[in-house]
Amino acid sequence: MRSDRRQWFRDTWMTATAVSIAAATAETPRAFATEPDVAESPATAPLVPMVDTNVHVGSWPFRHLADSEPQRLVTKLRRLGFTQAWASSFDAILHRDLSDVNSRLAASCREVGTDFLVPFGAINPSLPDWEEDLRRCHEVHQMPGIRIYPGYHDYRLDEPVFRRLLDRTVARGLLLQLVVALEDTRTQHPRLRAEDVDLSPLPELLKGLPRARVLLLGGRPTGNRFGDLADDPRVRFDTSRIDGTDGIAAWARRTSPNRVLLGTHSPMLITQANLIKLYESDLTDAELRQISGTAASEWLTN
Repeated sequence: MRSDRRQWFRDTWMTATAVSIAAATAETPRAFATEPDVAESPATAPLVPMVDTNVHVGSWPFRHLADSEPQRLVTKLRRLGFTQAWASSFDAILHRDLSDVNSRLAASCREVGTDFLVPFGAINPSLPDWEEDLRRCHEVHQMPGIRIYPGYHDYRLDEPVFRRLLDRTVARGLLLQLVVALEDTRTQHPRLRAEDVDLSPLPELLKGLPRARVLLLGGRPTGNRFGDLADDPRVRFDTSRIDGTDGIAAWARRTSPNRVLLGTHSPMLITQANLIKLYESDLTDAELRQISGTAASEWLTN
């Protein structure tokens, strides 16, 4: 019922606010990290599983981001009622040794709680030995999927190397997270401009790959921007850059509620802002459950 939804948001956010105030007045940062996780309390446990499909750990190279340290990020997400988050590392943007980046990501996720942070290693198919990086993500780190950054790693989706990456990912049964955008072009550093990824080649590439699973992160589904992808059941969309209080519901009606997945793009964006958009959307309780986490959990284990 909608009243249950209101109670859920009110309880989790009021508790998060109280704990945040206590943390802010603590004498040392350690007090923040050792506050009890409110998500573990029966009184504030979410009514449905909440999965954040789009978070990063580590340092963004161009400005300081609060809660970018893994433990702080996990603490914040737990306090807001999340039960799981799919994470990659900001180091993947500029580092060339992605094998080391992915190893450190896997270790960080284990240290803060394997059942909460789910690592998605980064692959750059324009670098040598990327197939070995893919193998290690799958076989060594046992990651359920990978995350790619075509806009920052300087390749297009119509290049043969991306088709090979897509084929290899599907063959291994991995989920592919494709980052359409990380940062608004208006705030990007002048020496590192990255336009939103052109997705127009993707529908054709997915033909003949019935087992493909692609999650688009940071895309803005306005007008006909996503074209045929809106009707492709192999493709999902995160909520991080869907605009307006009616945007999530509108896109869920255009596609399907089980194809729109909660993704906050934390810590780059304000986590609570995405939850407000979701709360204010004209969604049934069943649709809310799917978008908040049920659909993501089921899709990840397919």
